[in-house]
Order: sequence, then C-alpha cells, then structure tokens
Amino acid sequence: MPRKTPGPEQAAPASATIRDTAKQNLKFQNLSDNLRRGILAGTWAVGTKLPTEQQLSVETGLSLTTVRRAFEDLVDKGLVVRRQGAGSFVAAPQRSPKRSRYVIGVLLPDTQLYYPQVLQGIEEHLSSRGASLQLSTYHYDFTRENDSIEFLLDAGVDGLILVPTLTGLANPQQRVAELMALPVPVVLLERSLDDLGPGDRTEHVCSDHQGGAYDAVMHLYRLGHRRIGLLTRANEAARSSNPTQAAVIAGYAAAVESLGLDHKGHTMAFSATKPEWEADQAEHMFQLLSGSGATAALVFGDREAALLEGAAARHGVRVPQDLALVSYDDEMADLAQVPLTAVSPAKHRLGVMAADVLLRRLTEGDACPLYQIRLRPRIVVRDSCGSKAVTRP
Repeated sequence: MPRKTPGPEQAAPASATIRDTAKQNLKFQNLSDNLRRGILAGTWAVGTKLPTEQQLSVETGLSLTTVRRAFEDLVDKGLVVRRQGAGSFVAAPQRSPKRSRYVIGVLLPDTQLYYPQVLQGIEEHLSSRGASLQLSTYHYDFTRENDSIEFLLDAGVDGLILVPTLTGLANPQQRVAELMALPVPVVLLERSLDDLGPGDRTEHVCSDHQGGAYDAVMHLYRLGHRRIGLLTRANEAARSSNPTQAAVIAGYAAAVESLGLDHKGHTMAFSATKPEWEADQAEHMFQLLSGSGATAALVFGDREAALLEGAAARHGVRVPQDLALVSYDDEMADLAQVPLTAVSPAKHRLGVMAADVLLRRLTEGDACPLYQIRLRPRIVVRDSCGSKAVTRP
C-alpha cells in the first residue's frame, strides 16, 4: 500500500510532545539550579539532609520525576550524596587536586661552559620530583632578557629560576625588585645583591666566589709563596667586570690583606679581555706577571691559565717549579699540558639546590622560610701548584 503523507492533524501530537519534554527539562534544571544556589549560599550546610523528593514535589508542585531528575543532576555535579534508606545530603566540597607536575622556567645567559652542569642539576632534580623544565637563553644581551622572561611566563610556568643581568646597571636593586614582582615565585641563581647585606630579600642560590678565591690564595701561601699574582678576564664591553670576576678580585684582595702580603706598592693583579688573551697567546699577561716578581698566580679561568702555561714554557719558565698556578673554574683544567689545580664551583649542586628551593616555595607558599644559599667552591689539587695533598677548604 502507498504510504500516507501525514496531515497537519497527525503532526500536532508529536509537536506537543516535544514542547512538553522541553518544559519538563526546563523545570528540572530550574529546580536543580535553585537547590545548587541554596547549597553554595549555605542555606543547607555540609552534611545537612535535604527535603525528600515527596516534600519538594508538594512544595513546588512539580512531579516526582522532575524532582528526581533535579537531585540526579546535583549528584552528578558532586553537590549531593544519596544514602540508601536515609535520604539526600549536602556533600563536602571537592578540593581541586594539587598539581603534582609543576613547570619551571629557567633563564640562562647561555648553555656553554659554566652552565651545562648547572642545567643538568636543575633538570635531574625537577624530573625526580615530577616537574618539568622550560628553558630560555638571552646570550648576555640585556635587551633580550625581558623578552625571554615574557616567553617563559607566556608558556605558563609556575616558577622561575633566573640568572639575570645585574652588573653594569645603573640601579641593580630596582632591577631585582622588578624580578621579585613577577607573578610567579623567583629564585635567583648565581646572582644576588651583595651590597645590601641583610637588606637583600631575594631568594637565591650562589657560589661563594670570594671564598673560593680566598682559599686559592691561602693554598698558595701554605705552599710557601709570598708574591702571589692575580690574572683575570674582563668582559669585552667597556672592559666591564662580570659577577664572577668581581667576586674573585674581592676574594683575592681579602686574602692578601689578611695574610699581610707586602707587594711594596706594586700591583700584582692584571686583567685583559678574552680577545686580548688569545691575540698573543697570553704573552703580554705573562710579561706583566713576570715583571711583578710573582712566583705564583690565581688565573681566571681555565683557558687563560692554559694559555699562560704555554707562554711560560716559551720563556723557559717551568710550571710548577718556577711558577705555581691555580685556575678558577675547573671546566677543562685537567686537560692543560700541566694539569691545573683549580677552584671548582659546585655547579651541578647549585642547579639541584635552586630547583629544590623553588619547588619548596611552590608547595609550601608563605610557610616556607626564605632561602639564601652560598656554596663555597672546593680546590681540586693537580700538578700545576706543586702540591700533591688534596686541600679541603
């Protein structure tokens, strides 16, 4: 038989059914919303028994089916719990689970020489705690530094480990204040406001480079040297001092003063830029050191000390018999022609501790004490100083 085309009188019942269903849906949702607002407002406290479905049906004039759907909606949202034979009760608020996987932003000047071990320490500690790392570098370009920090913040990091530019600024204290005002916790790495003393409220993990240089001079003094020089590498830009060099110079000066070494008014501390060191293979620096009458020297850093060894050899000066050397850094000191005794900052440990401090700050908040940590480098004794006994500062 041919199918009948439904007429208007046949379509009406279906349309009415749809409208009725929509009205019922609207009614149960309205009731659910009203009950939810009452719960959130405290009309019914946690653990309070709610009116029964029958009571609400009578009070609202809604069907039991509509009331039951409203309760089911509240149960699904975690606002109500049902207890068999007892009724429906206001549920305890569900706490958002604490994040177990933080994302930590790390800002480094570069990833060469000094920082690979630091970065390894950070990565290993974060990984062991279920956290991850987002890295950015600014290549010692202050104009790129803020962009790098913004990149990390835009990536949604929970905290920052920063190695920022502080030397050469007109107001480093203001710069630090800006960094501390960032919207996430900040731990400074190898940077702090030394001049402020107890006024420094930054959270930081640093090497005690002054202590390391001091210990190097003391080591050479114990070996019998009384004329101890210092050779450093200045930054190329305006021959400015980097933070490590400035601390090494201060530590050297403190040791010389403490020991009462009399240089008869002659300077025994000399500095040149990296290109100047390399241009004549440290020839000029060797001449300055030799002219000062030094029998020993602390050299910042390993490459410069190795270059100085070569210059000394060309002039028939033996290391360590005629000139004892200690380098500062210990990146490649063991690879020199005469393996170099070196001041060795705890780079890997620095990274571990910076990561640990930041994670503690994130998990404990204001209850966490302020960490200001300084790790004193150790001296690794090799052939260049003429001592075979391992020195422990």
